[in-house]
Amino acid sequence: MASRAEVAVLAELEQARDLFARQAWRDAYTRLSAIDGDGALEPDDLLRLGTAAYLIGYDDECATALERAHLAFLGRGEIAQAVQAAFWLALPMLLRGEMAQGGGWLARAQRLLDDARLDGVEQGYLLLPVGIRSMDSGDVAGAQAAFSQAMKIADRFGEPDLRALAGQALGRALIGMGEVARGVALLDEAMVAVTAGEVSPVPSGMIYCSVVEACHELFDLRRAHEWTTALSRWCDAHPDLVPFRGQCLVHRCQVLQHRGAWPDAMLEVRRARERLSTPAPQPALGLAEYQLADLHRLQGDFAEADEAYRRASEWGYPPQPGLALLRLAQGRTGAAATAIRQAVQETTDRLGRARLLAPYVEIMLAAGEIEAARAGTAELKELADGFGAPALQAAAQHSQAAVFLSEGDAPAALAALREACRLWSGLAAPYELARSRVLIGLARQRLGDTETAGLELDAARRVFRSLGAKSDLNHVDALIRRRSATASAGGLSPREVEVVRLIAAGLTNQAIAERLFLSEKTVARHVSNIFTKLGISSRSAATAYAYEHGLV
Repeated sequence: MASRAEVAVLAELEQARDLFARQAWRDAYTRLSAIDGDGALEPDDLLRLGTAAYLIGYDDECATALERAHLAFLGRGEIAQAVQAAFWLALPMLLRGEMAQGGGWLARAQRLLDDARLDGVEQGYLLLPVGIRSMDSGDVAGAQAAFSQAMKIADRFGEPDLRALAGQALGRALIGMGEVARGVALLDEAMVAVTAGEVSPVPSGMIYCSVVEACHELFDLRRAHEWTTALSRWCDAHPDLVPFRGQCLVHRCQVLQHRGAWPDAMLEVRRARERLSTPAPQPALGLAEYQLADLHRLQGDFAEADEAYRRASEWGYPPQPGLALLRLAQGRTGAAATAIRQAVQETTDRLGRARLLAPYVEIMLAAGEIEAARAGTAELKELADGFGAPALQAAAQHSQAAVFLSEGDAPAALAALREACRLWSGLAAPYELARSRVLIGLARQRLGDTETAGLELDAARRVFRSLGAKSDLNHVDALIRRRSATASAGGLSPREVEVVRLIAAGLTNQAIAERLFLSEKTVARHVSNIFTKLGISSRSAATAYAYEHGLV
């Protein structure tokens, strides 16, 4: 017959288990820790203690509890449970970058399974890190094979946690192979299982963050917003939660930034940095620093942006293309071109290149490297068609229009810009829409439609001012001043005024092309446009016009 003390401990233990089941993780951890002092915890309760510790941010206590659970299961000869404990002990280590320790625990788990010749769901769990390593090394086909096998094992044993984890991982692998529709369908399926409450808390948080990250990589802003909202609700429903809350705030910042709510985005990313820095720095801190740097850059706070990009790099997050765009905004075009060119050369995966190519085109045009910009635009359009993401398609149309403008083909630029604006409007992306309207203003101006050009530039200016986009605002103000200064020049664009001046100086089309870093074909188009606008038909008449109107 149990003593009164034993009965009291059992009652406490039942209360602790109930708290854990109700996802009151901090209270569950406190109760289980108190009971553990009396040595009354079974191996399953040690698993609960470790899980609760992880969810409230106590990583060391989590590792200690799971290691004890592993050893206790081994002592009972319960190999499958010991392997499960080893897997969940290893996974957070791998996510924190502790590859030696995490790999050691996984190797032990695999050896235990092999020695016992067990055929169970544990084999599927151990395939997940195999697939992740394959993805990291660029072997996407190998990752697909590992994740597919893990899903089959999950289905055979009816394991929802493994099914959801392997499903979202396979989805990301398929996206990396260009099978976007199949991959996204698997991401959505995994998220449905999570939101329906079919998946345990730790894998739920991992899947939420992975899927939202994949949506941003795909430029799928609508899906990113939808799943970020779901992630926010999940985090808000668990006030004790630590590991995933910081990353959730970063994703909220990304959505708010796209929607034009920059002050709110800045608030969220600062909260994210605070969350991700305590109790110990977490891997997503690099992403938070990058988002903070982007917001500083867009708002013209260049010194703060520079420091934040450097911190992002220190935490393992690549600082490009943001740092190159910062150098461009600072007027350091050569440094920007060198940085973005190197980043593109070093990036081989399709999603990574898609992220870099629009800034690459912008910087190459600023550096006068038209052929490089044209090649970058062609690749960006190909990727946009393959991924089918409206934001990427809009970026490709914007880049194409910028190249057309550099070549003097304003009608073609306008056609591309109309499509870009349609897509940006559908995505509720005011900043990107305003940037495209600036190019519309330039194209209209080159066609002699100065009134419409002014309306477009004024509309873009209002958006930049409301957002606090200082660099863009200064750029548009400069364009408006130049438009006013050249209003008496027969409706010629700033580039056409440059060409007229060089004609008046006696330069041939070939010499003008070399001076302005343009193709001779582009210069010929400019000359034709100039003759049409001014109603003249010879270079001598253009020279006379330049002198008469004080353009020389």
